[in-house]
Amino acid sequence: MKILSREDKETYWLEKFEFDNGAGATVPAVLLLPKNATGKSPAILWNHWHGGEYDGGKIEIFQTKHTPAAPGPTLVEHGYIVLAIDAYCFGERNGRGPGGPNEKGGAGEMSASKFNLWAGRSLWGMMVRDDLMALDYLCSRPEVDVQRIGVTGISMGATRTWWLMALDDRPKAAVAVCCLTRYQDLIQAELLKAHGIYYFVPGMLKHFDTEAVVACIAPRAFLSVAGGDDGGSPVPGIYKIEAAAGAAWKLYDRAEDFRSHIFPGVAHVYTPEMWKEMLQWFDARLRQ
Repeated sequence: MKILSREDKETYWLEKFEFDNGAGATVPAVLLLPKNATGKSPAILWNHWHGGEYDGGKIEIFQTKHTPAAPGPTLVEHGYIVLAIDAYCFGERNGRGPGGPNEKGGAGEMSASKFNLWAGRSLWGMMVRDDLMALDYLCSRPEVDVQRIGVTGISMGATRTWWLMALDDRPKAAVAVCCLTRYQDLIQAELLKAHGIYYFVPGMLKHFDTEAVVACIAPRAFLSVAGGDDGGSPVPGIYKIEAAAGAAWKLYDRAEDFRSHIFPGVAHVYTPEMWKEMLQWFDARLRQ
């Protein structure tokens, strides 16, 4: 890991850094550290979305393009340390794939997916692996209370969120916005086109579907908010996930820590109501 810069942003310190992921790639990242913190602070790992915006990535936390407020500064105001990285093919990593600097955007993503299949792995697996390494770094910071870490994101960031939560017990709370998808229901709705090539994991449906992944999060706090008109997340599939995965929380007598809220008439957008619910979910579970 290499810290590249540290800037004074009035209410927080902004650190830009990068780390070697051990698989031939350098991962650019940013860390926001509240100035008014006393002792160890809760932290949020923010996972950016896809949207075909390959020049975006981690800078999403400073923008209001897809969220009602800028995620990074807002979460800092609530007392959180915030970490975000550029996923494969996004932000500073756009043009850093197997096709070289002249191959960017969707073409670069396709080549990255092809290369990883040849290497016996999936692009999605490598993306989530980077998120796990970002979590490693977050837990290593002395300013972070490792018992109060949350994970969140919208769209691809939401899917990264529930996969990471299933694979690692360290985060204690998560909010997935506009992307809780059951794969069999995507097939039935003829909506595989709603998700890019990065999203698909070879052989997964031979073993289980999304509800099995989500159930691995129990009994930790998990909130999903989705639009009822979001074509990328068919509502019948969400209902099946609620019924099957929700039972895992009941086994722990923690049913209140699993919630799925579908907003009627809402498409693939992050509404102010969703934003408010996200903040309340984390504040109730990580700021105590």
